[in-house]
Amino acid sequence: MLDRRCDPFATLPRMSSPAAAAAPAAPAPIPGFHAVVPAGGAGTRLWPLSRQGAPKFLHDLTGTGRTLLQGTVDRLLPLTGPEGVLVVTGVRHAEAVAAQLPELGAGQVVAEPSPRDSMAAIGLAAAVLAERHGPEVVLGSFAADHVIDDLDRFWSAVTEGVAAARAGYVVTIGIAATEPSTAFGYIRAAGALGVPDAPSARHVAGFTEKPDAETAAAYLATGDYRWNAGMFLVQAGVLLDHLAAQLPPLAAGLRTIAAAWDDPERRDAVLAEVWPGLTKIAIDHAIAEPVAAAGGVAVVPGDFTWDDVGDFASLGAMLPALGVDGGRTLGDEALVQRIDAPGALVVPGDGRTVTVLGIPDAVVVDTADALLVTTAAHAQAVKGAVDGWRSRGRDDLL
Repeated sequence: MLDRRCDPFATLPRMSSPAAAAAPAAPAPIPGFHAVVPAGGAGTRLWPLSRQGAPKFLHDLTGTGRTLLQGTVDRLLPLTGPEGVLVVTGVRHAEAVAAQLPELGAGQVVAEPSPRDSMAAIGLAAAVLAERHGPEVVLGSFAADHVIDDLDRFWSAVTEGVAAARAGYVVTIGIAATEPSTAFGYIRAAGALGVPDAPSARHVAGFTEKPDAETAAAYLATGDYRWNAGMFLVQAGVLLDHLAAQLPPLAAGLRTIAAAWDDPERRDAVLAEVWPGLTKIAIDHAIAEPVAAAGGVAVVPGDFTWDDVGDFASLGAMLPALGVDGGRTLGDEALVQRIDAPGALVVPGDGRTVTVLGIPDAVVVDTADALLVTTAAHAQAVKGAVDGWRSRGRDDLL
């Protein structure tokens, strides 16, 4: 294990990235399975690289030549086929999403008029899929800004998840926790599910929010807890039925919108009337937590390397260490000079040369209109810089 005291960007050993390792043999598409990719948020802890107008999922943050969104779709297409992916994004980003994913048809990019949180986004996709393919179609929701290694294990987990979903469960993929992190929510697993085609699946006893360090360590000691990465698989009809039981107006509104979605003459009018009144709530609170309490949620282990690229410390951990000082660069290393600055992460995004002198573990992000200088230890606090410029009325920087 790398020592965080010497390298703040170090994590537990990562498996080889998809770009570095030989690509595994792709599986056959799963009949009746569709992937939903919610592509939203501003990634404020990666400011000024990530902005409201160009959020992190539209960026290549791993040096592979593919953006996070493209990488997400790349790993899902073998399971779904080219017509089986639905991306849900904001109107502001729909054009950029379509440009990055030319393999998707026009009907595969669903544009939300305004953010209403994850339940509305995933619920709308479920309702549209139910209209197009029937309520028994299985959808899997996978965020656009995650990085996943070991595709074989990812594909295996999804395949088991689809089988458990066909048995009527809401299924989540629980990530193997490598440390007592306070940055993630946790899933507590119970007994075996007993679905033959999902031998690793277990019942979910409950979800917990981000704990303190002591509680997180106690969770890991039991062996029953996994990180909650927000990946859900469920039959469209099952999801909509649960939503109708928990939040009837939201379920009814989404069904109304979906019924008009593929009719261009009706869609805009129905959206304008119904969408602004939809409940703004996360799927965890709307479905996962109450349905788990009733015994309707299962978890499949995800024993692959996963990262949500939540801040610059996380980003630095994914980039290769350079030279004896262990520095990282996202961009052209020829533009970067480190002097007595071990572990410094530099993003020379505007093409200027950057020299870091005498600041260990520095984070320097240079863009055309904003410069961030901080340290890895303050990575989680970058959101405060965004809040500060917002309070000054500098929306142009957000």
